[in-house]
Amino acid sequence: MTTNPDDKKPKQVLATYAVVALIVMFLLNIFVLPGIMERSIRETTYSDFLKGIDSKQIQEVQFDVQDSIIYYTLKQDGKTQVCKTGLINTDSELIDKITSSGADLTSEIPTQQSPLMNMLIGFILPTIIFIFLGQLLFKKMTNSMTGGPGGAMSFGKSNAKVYVKSSTGIKFSDVAGEDEAKELLTEIVDFLHNPEKYRAIGATMPKGALLVGPPGTGKTLLAKAVAGEADVPFFSISGSEFVEMFVGMGAAKVRDLFKQASEKAPCIVFIDEIDTIGKKRDGQISGNDEREQTLNQLLTEMDGFDGSKGVVILAATNRPDSLDPALTRPGRFDRRIPVELPDLQGREDILKVHARKIKIADNVNFHEIAKAASGASGAELANIVNEAALRAVRDGRRFATQADLEESIEVVIAGYQKKSRVLSEKEKLIVSYHEVGHALVAALQTNSAPVHKITIIPRTSGALGYTMQVEEGERFLMSKEEMANKIATLTGGRAAEEIIFHSITTGASNDIEQATKLARAMITRYGMSDTFDMVAMETVANQYLGGDSSLSCSPETQTQIDTLTVDLVKTQHQKAIQLLQDNLPKLHEIAKYLYEHETITGEEFMTILMRKPELAAADSAASGN
Repeated sequence: MTTNPDDKKPKQVLATYAVVALIVMFLLNIFVLPGIMERSIRETTYSDFLKGIDSKQIQEVQFDVQDSIIYYTLKQDGKTQVCKTGLINTDSELIDKITSSGADLTSEIPTQQSPLMNMLIGFILPTIIFIFLGQLLFKKMTNSMTGGPGGAMSFGKSNAKVYVKSSTGIKFSDVAGEDEAKELLTEIVDFLHNPEKYRAIGATMPKGALLVGPPGTGKTLLAKAVAGEADVPFFSISGSEFVEMFVGMGAAKVRDLFKQASEKAPCIVFIDEIDTIGKKRDGQISGNDEREQTLNQLLTEMDGFDGSKGVVILAATNRPDSLDPALTRPGRFDRRIPVELPDLQGREDILKVHARKIKIADNVNFHEIAKAASGASGAELANIVNEAALRAVRDGRRFATQADLEESIEVVIAGYQKKSRVLSEKEKLIVSYHEVGHALVAALQTNSAPVHKITIIPRTSGALGYTMQVEEGERFLMSKEEMANKIATLTGGRAAEEIIFHSITTGASNDIEQATKLARAMITRYGMSDTFDMVAMETVANQYLGGDSSLSCSPETQTQIDTLTVDLVKTQHQKAIQLLQDNLPKLHEIAKYLYEHETITGEEFMTILMRKPELAAADSAASGN
């Protein structure tokens, strides 16, 4: 008969625990119990001691010559108290006095507690405490060997949330702007509902589908919609929940997750932020073997289970380029479903979906709001609708209006209006010319987005003002001329400052950053330079998380890139200066109007711009009178 080594582990732990308990009890009796007894002894004066001898109230006396202390028991009012006082002398006269009073001279220190109390404090009470702790430890050790709750091995149990049927409450009708992704996922749900029609033609269900896209586009929401549509169990877990302090626990969680999924097949398993455990294996030896073991176990499990049973793996990430190629190959994640930023129609649909949750005016034009919110993700659009509702409540309205939605776009883009920041008259004038410089350069160029709004009201993002341009329709491509015009528009604010005030300020810092970034991209990524033609000098990583770029060329080439970038920005800057100088009267007129009104719409801007100079002069004279 063989003995399981695991059975010896609880006994070994308890034996060690018993030895430790005995040592602790010994130390308690040596150090703690005397301290308790010491605290029960009352200090008195030597005169009190002599009075007690004279009144024959003292029963026992002990001289501690080494520490010069007298311990004695005092019986007073029917109560006995152990006292101590300083030892002054031990002459025969004092001893005779003690003896004649009837007190006993003893060699042991009198104690306040009875022997029973001493045994209770020094032995019985610690024994009870350690027996209780021992039972608790034995229970935890038993659970750890069986994988029960609270045991050490419970770390290896998957803590995935299980949703059955439509408990999430989200359907595909609640998701808008991602029609292609919904179509692909709808096919997966249909296969789980009606597998026979697919098997009849010999088709098999994809083992996995990888949802990739920028943050806030609705990857997790789509997975929850699948849970709402599918009439099968839905396991949801985050990639970070596989990461454990103990090596091997992450792999154990993966095994347990797939074991549960196989038992409840057909079902759907959703792993959010899979890049946490699915990063590329670089082959370098490092201390973090836990993540690699977890990934290897995930790869093995995805190969091991039978897809015909109806177990589908969904995963979401916004860093697809960091995933291990073995994870994304066909046979594991067969489908890669892009969940991109919504287009114009998608934004309009998303706004309508979220607008159903609030009270809104009947005349709201969602198409105009969607145009103004170009580049916004689904999460940002939801925030825009919520901000509109909050603004309506602040203003005492019972429903949100078009103006609320338009203002909420600006809140999401630039922050709230900073009413506490009051600009001086000169700063306000500089900001007015700066913003009109942007707008005027944009309007005087072809292939440039129309001006939608100009404001010089400071925002919480730090902007002292901004010019908003809105495209008439959806744009997916930009020509070389359009990008150059955009650089000129970005330099228009600084150009206006130079022309009017013959000085420059720090207000163009963000414009300079954007213009430089755009000019460098034209040269290094888009092949819009005659010097390098169609050669890529820059690579972009994490395109969904800001697009970190790195140059992949020689130092000499980098020097050329810097020179070309400076020349391109400088050329467009000079172009902006020339456009403003040629239209100096309009610059003054519009800047004055903006200075007085603080905010002007695109229609007002274009009206002033297209107005004839004679009429403008007449209006100016009339306002002067």
